[in-house]
Amino acid sequence: MNNHQVQSNTSSNYDASFKILLIGDSGVGKSSLLLTFVSTCFDHLPPTIGVDFKIKLVTVGENKLKLTIWDTAGQEKFRTLTSSYYRGAQGIVLVYDVTRRETFTNLSDFWAKEVELYSTNQDCVKMLVGNKVDKDSERAVSREQGLGLAQQLGSLFIECSAKTRENVELCFQELVIKIMEVPSLLEEGSNIVKRNILKHKEEDSPPTGCCS
Repeated sequence: MNNHQVQSNTSSNYDASFKILLIGDSGVGKSSLLLTFVSTCFDHLPPTIGVDFKIKLVTVGENKLKLTIWDTAGQEKFRTLTSSYYRGAQGIVLVYDVTRRETFTNLSDFWAKEVELYSTNQDCVKMLVGNKVDKDSERAVSREQGLGLAQQLGSLFIECSAKTRENVELCFQELVIKIMEVPSLLEEGSNIVKRNILKHKEEDSPPTGCCS
């Protein structure tokens, strides 16, 4: 992991653009995770209405990446609005609250099925996130249970806290690195591949001019 340092980057030029979707029940901290990742502050936010998204420019190794991170509403009345937002997502973050057991069971009973139903990328990388580990004394879902569900879903797994920032950067770092390791996803969002094709075409072209 040390070879894949993720750093913020403010340049408008990037090598690849990836779409990441945050899903899970209302109140699990999706918006707070996103805000903590893209800024330096933590706020107690009202429930998301419909969808919201933020853009984060990062550097992974030598590659500059543009992440468009979609934050979806977890309330049941907004769930039908989210189906179209699965389209084209290279990464999906499934979030639960470690202090609320029902938010964990709803991931396997509802949200994971939504991913299977609506995700258009078979190779899409999933990350299971147990949020609010700062409230460990109120924990209702063990780390082992989280790992077990992640294995069932074929997803990455991490526990974090949007409030203390614990593992928030690492969550998105591991997700992005995994996306970069999947050839179909890298090619889909990549300007790198296009540039390499153009470079090879230029190299294969006969030299012009008469100077020697």
